[in-house]
Amino acid sequence: MEHENGQWIMRGLPWDSPYRIRTWQELINWINEIGFLPFFANEVEGFSAEEHVSPDYWWTGIREEDPWEWRELIASSHQVAYGKFFGNKAGFISCKWLPVFANYRRQGYDFDARYEDGLASHREKLIMDLLTGRDEEGEVTFPDTQILSTDLKKMAGFGKGGEKNYPGITTSLQMQTYLVIADFHRRTNKRGEEYGMPVSVMLPPEAIWGYEEVTSAYNEKPRESWQRLIDHVMDMYPQADEKAVIRLIGKEPLQ
Repeated sequence: MEHENGQWIMRGLPWDSPYRIRTWQELINWINEIGFLPFFANEVEGFSAEEHVSPDYWWTGIREEDPWEWRELIASSHQVAYGKFFGNKAGFISCKWLPVFANYRRQGYDFDARYEDGLASHREKLIMDLLTGRDEEGEVTFPDTQILSTDLKKMAGFGKGGEKNYPGITTSLQMQTYLVIADFHRRTNKRGEEYGMPVSVMLPPEAIWGYEEVTSAYNEKPRESWQRLIDHVMDMYPQADEKAVIRLIGKEPLQ
């Protein structure tokens, strides 16, 4: 996606290209095949959903054809993870590769341990405390009902006269894989009628796929997970600039 003369220019394939991805389920299949994928075009040519769909269907509102609508369907399907995972921008990660991202991005820390070691901010904890808890046996629990991002912002004390930079904090938590976008809903008025744009619902990935699955790569060093991610992209796109790949995936960890 490029901004030229005040307009967004979308890359993509011709409508009649046999290689064009035509449905959201086809996109999920491809994500599962290659492992992970940024939503929009970036410095690594070809490594995005945008470059493999038609540029003519964006923001038409037709759910069967519009890739912007597909992100809602994909997020709510829970077949892959959706969130801001690549350079603070949106993308998808297969369930197979999510533990690798989690181990690298979290540096082997669960969120509580990260906070106790002074590596997570107070504002991050305000949000995570609303989305995780502990039962009487000390087991981690999650909300019984989904919380719209707009409501989560207020409940965590962000906004006028309160905490600042809610979008930046939630993006950081997604980049660290402590949160994913699990669904989208429209707000409802007092009569129960939906209105406005779809609003995201964020959850810890453990609430969807389970703790053991998400943390299954904790047995390897974060640097090993990072190297696996870099090598995987370079294997798929050998002509890519490795520095560009690192800007997408992230810097090499210290351990």
